Amino acid sequence: MAAARDYAHARGLPALAMTFEPHPTQVLYPDQPWLRLSDSAAREHALRSAGADQVHVVPATAEWLRMPAEDFLRNLVQDHQPAAIVEGVDFRFGHGRQGDVALLHRLGAELGFETIIVPPVQMVLDDLTMTRVSTSLVRWLLERGRVRDVQRGLGRAYVLSGQVIKGEQRGRTLGFPTANLDPQAIAGRVLPADGVYAGQVELPNGWIRPAALSVGIKPTFAGHQLAIEAHLLGFEGDLYGQDIHVRFLRWLRAQRPFPGVDALKMQLSRDVAETLRLDRAGYLGTVNQAELKPVPRGDPA
Repeated sequence: MAAARDYAHARGLPALAMTFEPHPTQVLYPDQPWLRLSDSAAREHALRSAGADQVHVVPATAEWLRMPAEDFLRNLVQDHQPAAIVEGVDFRFGHGRQGDVALLHRLGAELGFETIIVPPVQMVLDDLTMTRVSTSLVRWLLERGRVRDVQRGLGRAYVLSGQVIKGEQRGRTLGFPTANLDPQAIAGRVLPADGVYAGQVELPNGWIRPAALSVGIKPTFAGHQLAIEAHLLGFEGDLYGQDIHVRFLRWLRAQRPFPGVDALKMQLSRDVAETLRLDRAGYLGTVNQAELKPVPRGDPA
């Protein structure tokens, strides 16, 4: 998005980002489950934060998605008259993903827009592996609880948002009351691996509190329904029925059953203490952009 923003603003033009809703996979392959990394509102916010002046949501219909590549692009140019189209090296478009950057260049020369191809970017993971950033990589990392690496890949924390509902209230009886996300609000989203995390919760009034987060089925109590719970540090109040945003920032430990309530309470105390330590050390604060911003590498051709 930065390349499109810089090009547009240098010429006094708005930077326009295009996205599809629903995800094309859901339209073309409705029988295949597809979990998303963000909802439409979060995606638009991220695009605008990255430099988009306008975000155009294209209704993803079967007719539109099955359009031949050249027709697809000609329709896009007719509707928006772009001065330039900015894409990555792996960009594909049109029916059967027939269109590629070579076709984009050729049609750009014919239709009067400049084609700008940005190179792939790489990042260094916590294990010091250098790898190329992609949505499939982010999904893989998230499903393994590697939320710090997910933050590097996205350039922001992974967030789940939803209304707080009344749960079993076991946390309250243990001395660790939790805010429980409505499972309907996160249906269709990729979830972090079952485990305990340190993170943050943004409240409806904009205040942000550090929180110990739990994703799992409460194995100590032989649970069967997955729950996402947040114990907010230094917070007292009733959040039932309110919308919150839960940010996953650090992996703490895996979920496991404990031999009894006392052992569980001791572990929860350690989880809270570690979350507080991370927060006081500044690890749960503002994203370090110098650390998280990937560095372009490789030949775009």
